[in-house]
Amino acid sequence: MTSLLDPDIEQLGDLSIEAPDFDDGERMPDYVGFVNEDENPELRIENVPKEAESLILICDDPDARGAVGFTYDHWLVWNIDPDIETIPRGWNPSSDEATVGYNDFVQDEYNGPSPPDGTHGYRFKLVALDTELDLEPEARKAVVQLRGLMEGEVLAATQIVGEYDPSQGTAF
Repeated sequence: MTSLLDPDIEQLGDLSIEAPDFDDGERMPDYVGFVNEDENPELRIENVPKEAESLILICDDPDARGAVGFTYDHWLVWNIDPDIETIPRGWNPSSDEATVGYNDFVQDEYNGPSPPDGTHGYRFKLVALDTELDLEPEARKAVVQLRGLMEGEVLAATQIVGEYDPSQGTAF
């Protein structure tokens, strides 16, 4: 399985993820920030393999290692319907739509960026699996990865990176 713990996901297959409010490697809008509206950006998904049974989405901050000593997880969602084309801004999925796991804020929701030391890059990593994962919502990223390795096969993977610095405002 493509490692969800590694700094970056290597592109596997034609799966793609895009955000209409920022380009890959560019600054995300203020509304994503923890001290602002604290809403995930809209994400558009294309080219999910036909054999996929579920998707996993992770937003993490590898640049947090300098401040806290590890890659900080901001959002963890699994068992997303593979037919989904858009994850809406501010998405709070019902248990029918997906399972939201615990992030490093120890909350089962999206918690946006709030870097203490300048600009950080936040990765939105997307993985297509050939199975659904039977996990409780209290699961963390390492457990999701381990179960994915044991129960399923990664069919496709991709990521997009958005930068954020709370000291730099945007027009959003």
